[in-house]
Order: sequence, then structure tokens, then C-alpha cells
Amino acid sequence: MTYDGVYDLLRGLHILAVIAWMAGLLYLPRLFAYHTETAPPGSEFDAHFQVWEGKLLRIIMNPAMVMAWLFGLALIWVDAHRHGDGWGFLAEPWMVTKLAGVVFMTGWHVYLSRARKGFAAGRRDRPAKFWRMTNELPFLAAIVMVIAVTTEFGHP
Repeated sequence: MTYDGVYDLLRGLHILAVIAWMAGLLYLPRLFAYHTETAPPGSEFDAHFQVWEGKLLRIIMNPAMVMAWLFGLALIWVDAHRHGDGWGFLAEPWMVTKLAGVVFMTGWHVYLSRARKGFAAGRRDRPAKFWRMTNELPFLAAIVMVIAVTTEFGHP
């Protein structure tokens, strides 16, 4: 298989992993909003929310994030070698934008993971309104990242 063939395969797998990761990043804050509003700490419903939130993180979000990272790093490696241009593209504005978005998404993932631990401990550190207001942050970041990558803005 050529570098281009490998690149296309990795790109498809990366997109699938990102879709799964994004689904969790968009859904977990919504679960937190409902959890905050409807499930007092220690209630039976609280226990159900904790199971749902934990499974979403463990079964979907964490593996999808790891796969998105692995496939993304593999894409970078292949891209650096397939055209013979080396690693210079990492400093292009479109790639810096993409990498900044990945750092944001990873940080948001970690924040959500910690918030889930707070719920498990019986704390409600943020109101439901906070979770609703921040629910779309990953999608806004994705818009910027996808536009940056597909247009390669700033590329000479």
C-alpha cells in the first residue's frame, strides 16, 4: 500500500474515532444537566445517572479519544513522509489551529471526567444551566478545526 493509500485509511479511521468522541463530548454535559436537575445525591435515579455517565466515559469516550489521538498522530507521521516535505506543515496556521482545538477537546474531556467523579461523590459543583451553556463548546471547536483543515487557511 502506498503512503497515499495508508493516509486515506488512517484519515477515515480518524474521522470515525472523532465522531464517537464528539458524540460523548456533546452528550455527557447534557446528562450532567439532567442529573443536576432531577437526581438528588444518594437517590436511586442518582445511581442510574452515575452508571450511564461512567459507561459513556469508559466504553465510548475514552477509547474514542485514544483512537482519535493515535490515528491523528499516525496521519501526521505519514503526511510528513508522503510528500517529502518533512515536518514543516506542523507550523502552518491551519495545523496550529487544528492542534489547538485538539488540546482544547482533550482538556474538556479531562474536565468532564473530573466532573463525573464529583457527581459520584455526591457533589453538584455546577448548576444545570452551566452544563447547558457549555454543551456546544466541542462542536464550536470542531467547526473551527474542520474549516481550518479543509481549507488549509494560511497555506501558501
